[in-house]
Amino acid sequence: MSVQAQKVDSGRRRFLVVATTVTGVVGAGFTAVPFLASLKPRARPLSAPVEQDVARIEPGAILKVNWRGQAVYIVRRTREMLTTLSDPKVIEQLRDPASEASEQPDYTKNETRSLKSRPEFLVLVGVCTHLECLPIERFAPKDPELGADWLGGFYCPCHGSRFDLAGRVFKNVPAPTNLRIPPYRFINDAVVQIGVDSL
Repeated sequence: MSVQAQKVDSGRRRFLVVATTVTGVVGAGFTAVPFLASLKPRARPLSAPVEQDVARIEPGAILKVNWRGQAVYIVRRTREMLTTLSDPKVIEQLRDPASEASEQPDYTKNETRSLKSRPEFLVLVGVCTHLECLPIERFAPKDPELGADWLGGFYCPCHGSRFDLAGRVFKNVPAPTNLRIPPYRFINDAVVQIGVDSL
């Protein structure tokens, strides 16, 4: 091999070594940045309270928020929806109408399962107490799928559990208890704070 060919070959090798090294360093950087970013403390711990403006929720509507990695449903119930909670036809179908076996704060142990000062707002964990599926809202009475005696509530599509408009479970369904109520409070007329008990 000539001296000229050896110089060209040596130059190519050097170029390939440098190019490979630079590519490896850049690739390692792209890999390291997301990894190192994941080690930073989160701006908000998973258990931190969540604040939500509820002033814009229309009566009869639902808003879903995330708290501690779980869906929380905030429902602004109408007067008609609240009336169904004391309907004897509904109460006789419920497994635990007084919420004695349910997980909820003491200040929500009432017929509406809400703060007495704000009964129109239902705040509950939107996770079925059977196998943790997400119940869906079925607020319309006489839903074709749920029957002519249905007055509105929540329906779990996974195994058919049914809950009324206060999250109370019906008899003869797989869910053993009412939907859970998280600790919450209103910090003003328009904002609910989930994760902090009401005084």
